[in-house]
Amino acid sequence: MEAFFIVFICCCTTLLTAISMSAIATNGVVPGGGSYFMISRSLGPEFGGAVGILFYLGTSFASAMYIIGAIEILLTYMAPQMTIFTDNNSETTDDWFNNFRVYGTCLLILLFICVFLGVQFVSKFATLSLACVILSILSIYIGIFASNPGISPSICSLGNRLLTEESIRINGTGPIWCSKNASGPIAQNYCTMNGTVQNCDPYFNDQDVSSIPGIPGMFSGRDVFNENGFNEYTEAGFLYKTDPPKEGNATRGEIAADITTTFTVLLAIFFPSCTGIMAGSNRSGDLADAQKSIPVGTIAAILTTSFVYLTCVLFFGATIEGALLRDKFGESIGGGLIIANLAWPHPWVILIGSFLSTVGAGLQSLTGAPRLLQAIAKDGVIPFLNVFAVTTKKGEPLRALFLTAAISELGILIASLDLVAPIITMFFLMCYGFVNLACALQTLLKTPSWRPRFRFYHWSLSLLGLGLCIALMFISSWYYALAALAIAFCIYKYIEYKGAEKEWGDGIRGLAMSAARYSLLRLEEGPPHTKNWRPQVLVLMKLTPDLEPKYMKMFDFANQLKAGKGLTLVASVLEGNYKDRFADAQAAKEKLKTLLGREKVKGFAELLVAEKTTEGINHIIQTAGLGGFRHNSVVLGWPYGWRHSEDRRSWKIFLDTVRNVAAGQLALMVPKGIDLYPDSSEKMSGTIDVWWIVHDGGMLMLLPFLLRQHKVWRNCQLRIFTVAQLEDNSIQMKKDLKTFLYHLRIDAEVEVVEMMDSDITAYTYERTLMMEQRTEMLKEMQLTRKESYNLAEVVVTRSHVHHPISQGEINVDIAVEGTDDSEDEGGENIDVDRPEGQNGVTNQENYSEANQYTFSAPKNVTFSKEVFDIKPDKRNVRRMHTAVKLNEVIVQKSHEAKLVLLNMPGPPTKETGEENYMEFLEVLTEGLDRVLLVRGGGREVITIYS
Repeated sequence: MEAFFIVFICCCTTLLTAISMSAIATNGVVPGGGSYFMISRSLGPEFGGAVGILFYLGTSFASAMYIIGAIEILLTYMAPQMTIFTDNNSETTDDWFNNFRVYGTCLLILLFICVFLGVQFVSKFATLSLACVILSILSIYIGIFASNPGISPSICSLGNRLLTEESIRINGTGPIWCSKNASGPIAQNYCTMNGTVQNCDPYFNDQDVSSIPGIPGMFSGRDVFNENGFNEYTEAGFLYKTDPPKEGNATRGEIAADITTTFTVLLAIFFPSCTGIMAGSNRSGDLADAQKSIPVGTIAAILTTSFVYLTCVLFFGATIEGALLRDKFGESIGGGLIIANLAWPHPWVILIGSFLSTVGAGLQSLTGAPRLLQAIAKDGVIPFLNVFAVTTKKGEPLRALFLTAAISELGILIASLDLVAPIITMFFLMCYGFVNLACALQTLLKTPSWRPRFRFYHWSLSLLGLGLCIALMFISSWYYALAALAIAFCIYKYIEYKGAEKEWGDGIRGLAMSAARYSLLRLEEGPPHTKNWRPQVLVLMKLTPDLEPKYMKMFDFANQLKAGKGLTLVASVLEGNYKDRFADAQAAKEKLKTLLGREKVKGFAELLVAEKTTEGINHIIQTAGLGGFRHNSVVLGWPYGWRHSEDRRSWKIFLDTVRNVAAGQLALMVPKGIDLYPDSSEKMSGTIDVWWIVHDGGMLMLLPFLLRQHKVWRNCQLRIFTVAQLEDNSIQMKKDLKTFLYHLRIDAEVEVVEMMDSDITAYTYERTLMMEQRTEMLKEMQLTRKESYNLAEVVVTRSHVHHPISQGEINVDIAVEGTDDSEDEGGENIDVDRPEGQNGVTNQENYSEANQYTFSAPKNVTFSKEVFDIKPDKRNVRRMHTAVKLNEVIVQKSHEAKLVLLNMPGPPTKETGEENYMEFLEVLTEGLDRVLLVRGGGREVITIYS
């Protein structure tokens, strides 16, 4: 009965696959490519290409299997005299396989010529082959009911050991003598003469010899069906029905198992006989109406063959002796084909039908495989196969046919059906499984385009078919299954790597959309836990007039942060009217997408057109992202050359963005000196210094850790500096900080820097004074920033005359602290051009740097007396003092650091202090090549708990 279940499982697998294939085939026009076309359009080019190649290889090897089968029938049963290479054991030696190789190659050439002549010739031969197959099946059924002991070949057994016909013939070729007679051939095989005494094997003495009909028939009166109802799996070389197992002796004529048999082994051997269901779909391009022909023809063929297979298993079990059924090569009946001896009226009906059916199957495989390869090559999903997309004037894929013939020849050279069959089984099962998956996926997603005319399908049937395919793969041979999956995975990754830019509306895209919708809804349930926090980065990118990104290193910096595995969104703003600048916006967006791909940044590009840049940035900060999948951090470029820009908006936009980011409770990162940042191909070595002045939720700790996960920063050591005043316990602070870092699982060197209170120097006082005077002058003159930097040194001279600096005039409490203004955060990357030259310094800027806080009055320009009577604000003096002293310490400790991370002070709440704030930041970061100013978003982003 297990044989029945083997056939039933295989037939169910093919029937369920045919149902899924019918649904896909009737959901639109199916041109050439058959199963490949259906899978690729349903699951995408990657899956389609991977499975299509495997199915092509399986079909090509199947042609070799059919050819080998035809040659075996020819040489074993029809014309043994044609054997070229012979040996003592023609069934297992290489000499026997050499016959398959020689004749198989000749038959392959003949079939190649037939296919080359065109599909019309193949179709005519298929009609002849089908007629012979139908005739053979009818003769088998007639023989089943007509069989009886009187016309059955006899089989001879010693006990339960089946003997070969040759071993019971006198002298091996004479009359059959199935008897224990001492002079008979059986006794000669089991006994030896010791003088006049005959010594026989104990088994020979204990058992009787019997001769019974091998095919008694269903009406013989014997209950053959029940006798055959139980399995008799045997290991290779062992006899059937022996307990304990005993090895067979071929010299005595005992018939033993040639291979170890199990349920799974027999399942793998039988399944290739059910793999013809794709023959029609492979020639879909040659069908007049593929949507009608594929479902009707395929399902009708499978139902017919399933009926024949299942009924034959039952009839054979009720008609033929079990011992003869297990005689693989029919040695007990003289090497004849068992089914041929059952058929009516003559065995040659089956021999001819079997030969022509295998030849026809091989011809069908050689016809379908090249068309499948040509369809894959035509789609261009695998670039190196493009050469096989060429066809002849008649539309025949000649180049693909040559490759298919070469692969088939390789299978013929293997010569053993037992070695070829598992390979074919894996490749076909992979294809069938993905056909079922495609149908189930399309049905469950309920895409609007899924409207198959074939109605008798259901997603549960497709999933059941998929499960059977996977189970059959691993039941048949787990190592072959893993090898097939590995090959498919490699092809999939190759297609993905080469960039299969094909959009066929496949189900994988629909699945991705459904999964994304589900995930977004889950994210909407609440904010992520601190342990799941990662930087979802919004990079605000400034564009040149040519719509090119101005600072390319911003892409590299975003890429180096990708260890956080979070969202990266690169956005820019174009000023103007949307309807007028739509084309520019689309072009700029495509450029951003291209650069994201080139720099290997996993993220998205967005572009907004707005009347004002500040408004556009504000809108992006508020609306970028979707649902719970939104940015929580903003990367904003520094406004280089803001002192010398003739556009006052250069730093106004920056500060407005900083405030907007702070209002949105987002983290802020401002990379200063971005052009000196390494690109993603460099490898830095040195230190990353973190100056931890104010606790910001852990951003300063997390960012260097993420950067060090990237190869650029991997070799850099982390150093953390914190600032203490004289009254603080520096030793305890260092100890506590080390403990904190230990619990955070971050390896870093810790150093506590003591900032001594000191008097305000004349340098600090003068810089503060000049900063405030400049602001007042600009208010009076209402000049642009460019005009303001044309002022000469008259102001400096006059200010020194009016305000000689004396330590006694100043009595300010000094504290190492940030601004007294709002602690709000913010940031953005829409700023002014960097000055030209090395490190952004020009000759004009060298002059300006020497007088960066001084002015001279242009000709015919006068100022009110109040401008020169200004006394510096004590808070500004304190802030400037803090910035100067802290900068001195940072430069002293970190002047060789590859990257310095600093807390970014909050922006002023009023516009009157904006320019002063920018000056403080400049002073704080003077003398440092690479600085990353960081402000937290108001929540903890790192935790010590698991």
